[in-house]
Amino acid sequence: MLPGIGIFGTGPAVKVLIPILRENGFKIEAIWSRTIQDAQELAKEQNIPFYTNKIDDVLLRKDVVLIFVLCSPNLHAQISVKALGIGKHIVCDKPAGLSQADALKMVNASQYYPALISIINHSFRFLPAFTAMRKQVGDDYLGSSIKLIDVRIQCGSLYSEADNFDWRCNDIMGGGILNLIGSHVVDTVTYITGAKALRVHGVVRTFTKTTKSINGIRQISAPDFCTFQMELEGGILVTATLNSQLVNNSFHQDIVITGNDGYLTVRGCELFGKRNGDLEEVLLSEADNKEWVVSNNLPRPYILGLYKMIGALREAFLPVSETAGWIKDPVCFAAGFDDGLYVQAVLSAIKQSSQIKQWVKVDVMTEQPDTNALLSAAVRRTAISIT
Repeated sequence: MLPGIGIFGTGPAVKVLIPILRENGFKIEAIWSRTIQDAQELAKEQNIPFYTNKIDDVLLRKDVVLIFVLCSPNLHAQISVKALGIGKHIVCDKPAGLSQADALKMVNASQYYPALISIINHSFRFLPAFTAMRKQVGDDYLGSSIKLIDVRIQCGSLYSEADNFDWRCNDIMGGGILNLIGSHVVDTVTYITGAKALRVHGVVRTFTKTTKSINGIRQISAPDFCTFQMELEGGILVTATLNSQLVNNSFHQDIVITGNDGYLTVRGCELFGKRNGDLEEVLLSEADNKEWVVSNNLPRPYILGLYKMIGALREAFLPVSETAGWIKDPVCFAAGFDDGLYVQAVLSAIKQSSQIKQWVKVDVMTEQPDTNALLSAAVRRTAISIT
């Protein structure tokens, strides 16, 4: 029997997730939102029996066994750690919290309860095009080594002109193209190559600071453009440009991996390849992705990946026999909380690089920082600047 679902959040991703869950046989038992009005509205629209604006009201329900955290990043660690502590499985949206400190709390909790599923919603890992690309890289389609990875993603604004100011508009609260799309890029590159970033160099910018509904005292601080380079283990160089300045809501994704003997490229949901001396070939076409969920304004690659991830999650909860327990194998390729911690380290380094205009080493946190020491350092920096 599949577990009951509790969902935190009422944004566009939730409205896409609910029909996917139901198609796979899951029952949504409860929905949470920051305001009771939003929770009530979505519960009525989606026929969900329970709604609330109190976190514990969802976590403590006996019919809720699997939690989806798709709310603002400042609540990711709080909800995930508490849920694991009372025996709930977790799927948390990206990025993992607001900082490495948040992500490390989640990692420690997941390691303390290893029997529970705890994964980050990096749905690109389940997109068939990237799954096939990873296999081709492993089968040496590109030759003995990878030289360069070039990523270019262009899309419309991450919020509409009618949207009011919320966490997506605020860089400190986890909004912006670097956190929401760049986190997928960082994770996917490591998933495909198996190599992690050693150092990064980035430029992060916010070009659109006001809209028709967001103006005056409150302005948008979340970046809508970023470009960064990553030097990976083994000497692989990654260049990425993420631009949400398109006027319409179209989405263009082009990811090219170049090796000694040719290249592989994902365009949208399709995979193409070319070996030296040969013509470009289609390795995975749009026709291969027959399973599809009609979406609203979210890009097709994200939702197709989510669709496949939920299918794998369903398999993880199906009993292998009448006496056997649940298995985690179908989601063994999903991003864990430790992957979320690594992504946070890379994002932090990119932001720091943009500020100081230098290459920055990627340092993954292994223990919680001493808050007293950080406060003392901040006081010293303030004193120096005053003098």
